[in-house]
Amino acid sequence: MPLIIPANSITGGYTVDNSLRFNSGSSDTLDRNPSGAGNRKTFTISLWVKRAKLGSRQSIFNNTDSGGQDGVYFDFYSDDTLAILDYGTGSYLTPRFETTQVFRDVSAWYHIVYAVDTTQGTESNRVKIYVNGNQVTNFDIANYPSQNQDTLWNRADRIYIGTYTAGGNYLGAYLSEVVNIDGLQLDPTSFGEFDEDSGIWKPIDVSGLTFGTNGFYLDFEDSAALGDDVSGNGNDFTVNNLTAVDQTTDTPTNNFCTLNPLSIASNGQGTATLSNGNLTMTSAGSTQNSGTFAPSIDSNSKWYYEFKCGTGATDIDSGVGWGTDVSAFRSGTFATLNSLFLYTADGRLYGTSGWTSPGTAATYTNGDIIGCTVDLENNEIKWYKNNSLAYTISSISFVGDVITPYSQWAQSGAIGDFNFGNPTFTGTDQSDENSRGSFEYAPPSGFLSLCTKNLSEVLG
Repeated sequence: MPLIIPANSITGGYTVDNSLRFNSGSSDTLDRNPSGAGNRKTFTISLWVKRAKLGSRQSIFNNTDSGGQDGVYFDFYSDDTLAILDYGTGSYLTPRFETTQVFRDVSAWYHIVYAVDTTQGTESNRVKIYVNGNQVTNFDIANYPSQNQDTLWNRADRIYIGTYTAGGNYLGAYLSEVVNIDGLQLDPTSFGEFDEDSGIWKPIDVSGLTFGTNGFYLDFEDSAALGDDVSGNGNDFTVNNLTAVDQTTDTPTNNFCTLNPLSIASNGQGTATLSNGNLTMTSAGSTQNSGTFAPSIDSNSKWYYEFKCGTGATDIDSGVGWGTDVSAFRSGTFATLNSLFLYTADGRLYGTSGWTSPGTAATYTNGDIIGCTVDLENNEIKWYKNNSLAYTISSISFVGDVITPYSQWAQSGAIGDFNFGNPTFTGTDQSDENSRGSFEYAPPSGFLSLCTKNLSEVLG
């Protein structure tokens, strides 16, 4: 099951402050060359991942020998299953595991543990894989190593995070709390626990673990040194193409909204691609998309996000707002009145009375930032252009069960960046009144960023 779904949140306990956002299109990676080998028979890898890009092979971990071929593959396959295996001299080795389970929930954090001890006499104890605290038992392929076998992990060979050793298979995801334990096979309770209120699997403090010679702990809390190992070993990673803006507060303990690649509707005229952790949208024609965060329309809550207009997003009918008819996004049909509220670049509004005329509100263009609010207590939506009120729709009678950020694009090549509190662009770092999120402009009083900690507090 997912760690966090948009309607749930964890309460109390350990807080994870940061994650690192990997964008496959930018070839974002970390790498490190150990000075010597560690324990190749016994080790544990633990990490938290929130997927963004689906449907392509992507490497989380990889390491290589001097020939650039042999190593450990810790990959999502193109069918969105997980594969963890040793590969050498042109053939698959053991251990080799490929899950039946698919990992397609882009709104949730997954915790994955790979625990190995080839000295165990019982074959099934030599490799254990856990997802969100539960051991995985269903595999398409499950080939265990022989007893006392040296695996390909913890060799004195370069380790890559976010790519295959020879380049390619770049990762599109958020990673958090990345740990390698050299010399111990640990179960998931060393890294997490079930929340006593919600039953959701959540992180615990791992700083007191014994990491071993080649062990490391990446918490991504130093924006100036994103590859810093805080285990005490000093096994730091080199940072490639990642910058301070890729450090986010979207974490396993506070899950932020992102765009949803599963709800892109093309209307038969084109498709769109998402990047930068599903926060940048590039259109290839007339298309729609919604967010992954959907508060109930009867929750009496107030929400805010920002949209930074990019090249080509200024065409007529290209705009942003809110939508309640989620099924319309997936079917490719346009939403109806009272279920779609849109502010377009040519200054038009779509809402309770259909389309207004061009220029009814202020037009916007490349570089402008549009603030979008929805007040579910007073049934009102407002849009701000560069922090100045542009338009208000009041006395709305919403149709539907939930409301979610919504976008519509009319021109191929249109680009825009969405900021739900975890921006892809640098700004003035304005937060909401709960000190959450990072925005160009301070959210209006009472309006909150789209994250699970805020939702949990609003709904009590």
